[in-house]
Amino acid sequence: MAEIKYKVPTMAEMAASNETPEILFWVGCAGSFDDRYKKVTVAFAKILNQAGVKFAVLGTEESCTGDPARRAGNEFTFQMLAMSNIQVLDMYGVKKIVTACPHCFNTLKNEYPELGGKYEVIHHSEYLQQLINEGRVRIEGGESFKGRKITFHDSCYLGRANNVYEAPRHVLEALDADLVEMKRSKVKGLCCGAGGGQMFKEPEAGKKDVNIERIEEALATGADTIAVACPFCIVMMTDGLKNKEKEDSVKIYDLAELIAQAEGL
Repeated sequence: MAEIKYKVPTMAEMAASNETPEILFWVGCAGSFDDRYKKVTVAFAKILNQAGVKFAVLGTEESCTGDPARRAGNEFTFQMLAMSNIQVLDMYGVKKIVTACPHCFNTLKNEYPELGGKYEVIHHSEYLQQLINEGRVRIEGGESFKGRKITFHDSCYLGRANNVYEAPRHVLEALDADLVEMKRSKVKGLCCGAGGGQMFKEPEAGKKDVNIERIEEALATGADTIAVACPFCIVMMTDGLKNKEKEDSVKIYDLAELIAQAEGL
């Protein structure tokens, strides 16, 4: 069967047609430029199309939220990026934003209001759960997950920073797989090692890399699939897995990719 090609409209195109989307899909830097995470962007866009969600992206008008700059101590750059984004969002009258990146999610939801940018911001795990609950996403016709073991790695900016723990698990439960928890999960979850700007620097000398320690906990569950909900986490967990013999037998996917597989998209 030939793959169906979808056109994703921009806010500019919708505005020109006097249309208003249900949501703005905030793609983020990783979702736009990182080859691995582009697959998550495509998967989520396919799910939205399949569910009949009217959405748009900013395209080239979207800039980095400024999260890495603020975490690294460059407040000036953060505020410049934030004010530029707020100006664009307000120009289009954006009210509701969905993003797959917990770092973007946290910044847009909790830090942009400091500068006047007040929006309803939802992480894609919460939105996927909502679509499943409404019956707009139906897990059928694609890959079967029955009998498989999946463990979920909690992103710090999704969990500890915003108390979103259950939505990703509810999404995974819809797959009818065996959800197994790591020794440290939810509020006691271990960071992958990327947050706070750490992804862009070398690890501390003399210590085991945090991502390797975390991947060891994931492998100890016996899961054949490690689910994540963050672009930073997917990079760190994938790199950690490269140090282990089970690299070929264990797969790492974002929630959106798993749902797209189950839908046959």
